[in-house]
Amino acid sequence: MAKPRRNVKFVHRSYLATSNEFGGRRDSMSSVGSEEVMMGGATSSPSRSQSDLNDGNRSPVKEEPPLSEYEKKKQTFITRTIWTLAMIALFFGSMAAGHLYIIAIVTVVQVMTFKEVIAIANVPSREKKLQFTKSLNWYFLATTMYFLYGESVIYYFKHIVLVDAFLLPFATHHRFISFILYIIGFVFFVMSLKKGHYKFQFTQFAWTHMALYLVVVQAHFIMNNVFEGMIWFFLPVSLVITNDIFAYICGITFGRTQLIKISPKKTVEGFVGAWGMTVLFGMFMTNILMRYQYFICPVKDLGANVWTGLECTPNPVFLKHTYDVPFFLQPVLGSAVSIQPMQFHILAMATFASLVAPFGGFFASGLKRTFKIKDFGDLVPGHGGMTDRMDCQFTMGFFAYMYYQSFIAVHNVASVGSVLHTAINSLSPQEQVEVLERLGRYLVGQNIIRDKVLECMNGALSSPA
Repeated sequence: MAKPRRNVKFVHRSYLATSNEFGGRRDSMSSVGSEEVMMGGATSSPSRSQSDLNDGNRSPVKEEPPLSEYEKKKQTFITRTIWTLAMIALFFGSMAAGHLYIIAIVTVVQVMTFKEVIAIANVPSREKKLQFTKSLNWYFLATTMYFLYGESVIYYFKHIVLVDAFLLPFATHHRFISFILYIIGFVFFVMSLKKGHYKFQFTQFAWTHMALYLVVVQAHFIMNNVFEGMIWFFLPVSLVITNDIFAYICGITFGRTQLIKISPKKTVEGFVGAWGMTVLFGMFMTNILMRYQYFICPVKDLGANVWTGLECTPNPVFLKHTYDVPFFLQPVLGSAVSIQPMQFHILAMATFASLVAPFGGFFASGLKRTFKIKDFGDLVPGHGGMTDRMDCQFTMGFFAYMYYQSFIAVHNVASVGSVLHTAINSLSPQEQVEVLERLGRYLVGQNIIRDKVLECMNGALSSPA
């Protein structure tokens, strides 16, 4: 007869029945636990079974019902509105604070947009474990910005840079220094090539240079617009924003015909309606901005702001000219009309902002569809990434600079900066001293400076160093 086993405890059947009644259908972990208890396993205990009972007695937590489509759209609209107002306040506040703050904002936008565009193609680099890919992207960005920003500073502030002993070598050899910096990055890229990843690495190299051109180079010309006068920055930006707003309003109001397949929500009616409204806005805003020298004067002092103001001789496009009226319009307008030429130029700029600049947005839409993403980022809540807001602005800013330089800018034959540049780079030190002496004699003859000033200057020049 078999001996009875000792120290083996069996769970009472009534206890199991009770736990089934309270717990209902048990999950897999509970089932395993009950089997361990029945087999005398050490991993379970009566206290744990009691806690399972208590969990079974608890009432289930009620989950909040999902938001309806209307609620989602409402929340999105509120978020977009709040951040839109915040960006508008930042924009106007920076513009009033001065040109330097606008340049700082353009720089931040430039860097953030480049980061978002590069991030699209940087994801595979983590998978392939390629070192230096991201570092090289930022190195090429820094090199490009050094070259472009240096060109602008030297061009617009020759009278400051060329007379500074520390900055002079950097100014006179700026392009060579920029070229050497780029070559260093190029050599480093070639040395970082890995077998089996050549195609991917060269694709990354081409992608980086495309981003540098489409983002950094075009944004650089927006900065040049700021130097030429605040109006050449504000008008292009506001025209694109106005066109975008009215394209949406006109599209949802009477839009029927699809404009382009890559952006299905764009309609021909919204496209054309926004064109007309943008032209009207441009003419209205131009008429206001032309009255203030803070907007129309080129910047010579980066410390200037809306309170200190600027003074200059206005560009002829801001002064009224008399034009003969065609005979078929004379019954309405008379034989002649006086108007600022800027009113004609704004028609061209508003037309470009309405009919061409949106294709920068279509290009960005195609890029997002290629990589199967909704937005370039989530930096601006309700608006996506920085690239989603700036895709049309870069194209418009580039056009505004080219149009200004081609049809509006007054190219003076000589300026203080250009004369200094010629004297420093074309004359020997002895010839530079001779120019200074003769210029001093001329100023004395014109009673601009006194004889004692000239004598003091000549004495200083003739004394040994």
